[in-house]
Amino acid sequence: MTEHTHHHDHQPSPVTEADPNQGASHRPPATPASADQHHAPAQGHDDDHAVHSHGQHAGHSTVMFKDRFWLTLALSVPVVYFSPMFGHLLGYTPLEFPGSAWIPPILGTVIFLYGGMPFLKGGLNELKSRQPGMMLLISMAITVAFAASWATSLRIGNFDLDFWWELALLVAIMLLGHWIEMRALGSAQGALDALAALLPDEAERVTDTGVETVPVTELRSGDIVLVRSGARMPADGTITDGQAEFDESMITGESKTVLRAVGDPVVAGTVATDNTVRVTVTAVGDDTALAGIQRLVAEAQASSSKAQALADRAAAFLFYFATIAGVITFIAWILLGSLPEAVTRTVTVLVIACPHALGLAIPLVIAISTEQAARAGVLIKNRIALERMRTVDVVLFDKTGTLTKGEPELRDASAVQGTNAETLLALAAAVESDSEHPVARAIVRAAQGQGLKLPQATGFTSMTGRGVRATVNGRTVQVGGPALLRELGLAEPEALADSTREWMGRGAAVLHVIDGDRVLGAVSLEDAIRPESRQAVAALQSRGIKVAMITGDATQVAKAVGAELNIDEVFAEVLPADKDKKVAELQARGLKVAMVGDGVNDSPALARAEVGIAIGAGTDVAMESAGVILAGSDPRAVLSMVDLSRASYAKMWQNLVWATGYNVIAVPLAAGVLAFAGIVLSPAAGAVLMSVSTIVVALNAQLLRRVKLNPSKDR
Repeated sequence: MTEHTHHHDHQPSPVTEADPNQGASHRPPATPASADQHHAPAQGHDDDHAVHSHGQHAGHSTVMFKDRFWLTLALSVPVVYFSPMFGHLLGYTPLEFPGSAWIPPILGTVIFLYGGMPFLKGGLNELKSRQPGMMLLISMAITVAFAASWATSLRIGNFDLDFWWELALLVAIMLLGHWIEMRALGSAQGALDALAALLPDEAERVTDTGVETVPVTELRSGDIVLVRSGARMPADGTITDGQAEFDESMITGESKTVLRAVGDPVVAGTVATDNTVRVTVTAVGDDTALAGIQRLVAEAQASSSKAQALADRAAAFLFYFATIAGVITFIAWILLGSLPEAVTRTVTVLVIACPHALGLAIPLVIAISTEQAARAGVLIKNRIALERMRTVDVVLFDKTGTLTKGEPELRDASAVQGTNAETLLALAAAVESDSEHPVARAIVRAAQGQGLKLPQATGFTSMTGRGVRATVNGRTVQVGGPALLRELGLAEPEALADSTREWMGRGAAVLHVIDGDRVLGAVSLEDAIRPESRQAVAALQSRGIKVAMITGDATQVAKAVGAELNIDEVFAEVLPADKDKKVAELQARGLKVAMVGDGVNDSPALARAEVGIAIGAGTDVAMESAGVILAGSDPRAVLSMVDLSRASYAKMWQNLVWATGYNVIAVPLAAGVLAFAGIVLSPAAGAVLMSVSTIVVALNAQLLRRVKLNPSKDR
């Protein structure tokens, strides 16, 4: 049996996994802004005007698509109304006056050149790079519609291809679709960009002569700043004087304030709610947690995924499909001896084959999923992680700081005859009250939680490796582990032996309370299990996903936690360097693994797993290995990932089936393959169907917003 020395020897506590970075679990996690901040304007940054630098939207901003959409929509109303084909379709006769026939061509040309310009430029770029995609398809459709409509308006070739109304609606709908998509793409970043607005413009810097107000940009590491009640932290730092309840909801999503005292780290953007504190700056500018989050978001937006690659390949395929179908249609009708029909059918095929519905099918779903995740406190660093989450067979949790709090908590107290547990605990807390050690804090916190009145203690002394001593009511009282009993030549009373044996059997740290030469009783401390962990494990299992736990703790500790949480498989006494081997072991069984860790010693395992999830990551936001970072330290957030992954995958397939199904059916009909049977898709009907297809796909993707990501209500 492992012997537990007392805590003041500064060795790793037996309560928690020996981890050189253990303190990280106490730091506030760096996370997206809460939903309340989602619409907050970012300081010095207008998300709508942000210019995208990658993908088909390179050089485009959300506001550009929005402005072009509204003007195009306004111009489209008269174009549609005065178009003979649309009037014939709906059975009305447009008003006629001198020049009315030229309204559709003139306004249609403005729409083509103004509203269609982003697509024309994008299509030209795709043509130059020999990578046909969405922009080239749209360009082809609107250019063919433009040319055919002018030919009709100028009565060239006696064609009846009045596509002005379709051109106008096509450009308007495409602008709307891209505006919606870019808004969604920017929303995940917008929720996080709002963090930039949390930084104050100025800070109060403490100098030898007093306090001076300086711009935040002038702060340097090592400066001391004064943060008054109600003020925001201007930089990351450590409290050197005072204590205050900090509102960290904009960082962690947790509504409850957190007490931060001398020595505790505080993060830029958080608010001191009740007191003034002095803080030594430890990080400014690009080194702060906020800046780290911005970098993560940039990576999340730039990361391409298999689904996106699939959409791009589908767009390229449909471009060739439409082009070849157009050529075959033209040749077939020429061979049948009908030039007008050949032109009409070919133009119709090229116009309606533009698969912008397919183009929006996947990117829009991914974009909305990313936004929904950010609102739920899940920062998706790599979108592939979201796509893979639905296929996961087992979630492997790192124990310390994930399923448990990573800090000691008083579990039991047992007193010998003549002393009760409350008196024992009050005495131990009085002795420990001057110590800042986590174990001492746990004992004091437990006594205060029970409302116990602590006697006055004086003459506090820490005895390295053995325990602590103080004078209480004129008596010398000591608190320590087995090493202290040996030093004092004392034996543990038989009345305590059964209790302490059971505590040690489950891996608890045992401390004895000694009055003079008499052992009054003992207390046990353990790494506290998060109350949310039971719910997370049960909910994952109810979804058909196994739960495993990995830890460096002794086997009896791990088994005790595993049994309490009903975990399917436990890996104990695993060195940090060997954690990835356990992930590989699970994968060798044919299981797809999601690894959930604190990101400190778990990097190889996080990288090896199909999905790497960092939970309660503190300000260690630069973890390259994790694909996902969860807001707080609540393991139930993993459920949000599973539910969102499954919902978004279903939406992708619904949209793909709808969009491709439309193209597969509409193009042959437009080409006239059933003309012999009298079934022909007219240009007008084809154009209407195409517009409807786009709207259906966009609206279906928006339904993802109805997915409720509130794992706390999962029973």
